[in-house]
Amino acid sequence: MGRQQPRVNNSGPPPGDGPTAVVATGHGPVRGEHRAGGARFLGIPYAAPPVGARRFAPPGPPASWTAPLDTSAYGPTAQRRGFGDGATIPEPTIPGAGTLNLNVFTPTADEGAALPVLVWIHGGGYVAGCAASPWYDGAAFNRDGVVLVSLGYRLGIEGFLHLSDAPDNRGVRDWIAALEWVRDNITAFGGDPAKVTVAGQSAGGGAVQTLLATPAAHGLFRAGISMSGSLIDPQERWVGPAVAELFTRRTGVPATAAALAHLPDDRLLALQDELSAPGPGRERLPGPLLGPVADGELIPEPTLTQLTEGTLAAEVPLLLGHTRHEFHSFGGQELTDRVFRDPALAVARARAERGHPTWLYEFGWPSPVPGATEGLAFHCLDLPFAFDLLGADGVAAAAGEAPPQPLADAMHAAWVAFVRDLDPGGGWPRHTAGRRAIRIWDAEPGLAYL
Repeated sequence: MGRQQPRVNNSGPPPGDGPTAVVATGHGPVRGEHRAGGARFLGIPYAAPPVGARRFAPPGPPASWTAPLDTSAYGPTAQRRGFGDGATIPEPTIPGAGTLNLNVFTPTADEGAALPVLVWIHGGGYVAGCAASPWYDGAAFNRDGVVLVSLGYRLGIEGFLHLSDAPDNRGVRDWIAALEWVRDNITAFGGDPAKVTVAGQSAGGGAVQTLLATPAAHGLFRAGISMSGSLIDPQERWVGPAVAELFTRRTGVPATAAALAHLPDDRLLALQDELSAPGPGRERLPGPLLGPVADGELIPEPTLTQLTEGTLAAEVPLLLGHTRHEFHSFGGQELTDRVFRDPALAVARARAERGHPTWLYEFGWPSPVPGATEGLAFHCLDLPFAFDLLGADGVAAAAGEAPPQPLADAMHAAWVAFVRDLDPGGGWPRHTAGRRAIRIWDAEPGLAYL
């Protein structure tokens, strides 16, 4: 279908309703809700529900609608099973078929505002997580003049298992489809499609790096923020078929869309558990088996190879970093270094040597909460500081009752400046070949040099 011209309808809510805002998108009008500092529109479909024959297909456009679509509540999540009580980030599981949806938080639904846009991709090891977390609310970014979009995408087997009769990297294709929706519709929400920064943490940080290495994504964003970016390793072309072969050998089920498309979610999760269980056959394969891989088509070569040796993302400013201890409490500092710190340093070093705009950080503020992570700057702890959401649900359990607001002020301001100006400012210099600067986020933020 052709793109409709977006427009804003501020005619007000129907009698008896709370304050609402209606915006026309290319597929139909959406009714969100006003709140202090702006408005939010939750669960907007950016692609058709991935069910039945579409379960393993490339994302296609959603069916159009004419009456305003209620977007006052988060939409269904691809997450059907979270990480349980041990999870740091509260990420609810919401049932429903239309999991390819996104959320828009905006300071103003004014087409002429042309505000910078931050598109957020959640983490969760490519098998869990969702965009409906209170830690991903866009309130502080809206306060500071940034439109925030958070998106859901296919996870696990549905998003990343190589199937002989379906396209690879379906989750990556979902990210691209969401970015295309932003390009086509964000003007109506006050955003500028030419000022999009894509950001994420953990698997979401890996998503940012993957998009930098994906030709089809270029032109859809102008900058990237990768927080604790995680990629499966190795990521070569042989990995996808090898994981699919292991899947069939362990489960007895063919790695095909035809065999899997109509299985219930519980059965698919059980098969995923069989695939991921310890045991023989995994000697050359990555630790986590499901995630983006170089397929030779959508992703021509491994992401780290492209980012350290290629030129595809040379002009795209990149801000990246990690927490000081990441998964230290689970497997020692070696796991943190191998999965997070060393790859980030390799990317920063390679980009610096070729003059690509890069900023590097380490989050070092230690949690005071008693337990296994006491005294550690662990995985995910930096998120409520970057989002300036220290009062959000679940933050006290991770960061204590009185986390330092000045640290959140400084870190969030750097993120806002980067999205707005393509430079974090605040005395944080680029990571260059001659001056390998790294921003240290602690109670007293500072600089170090490698």
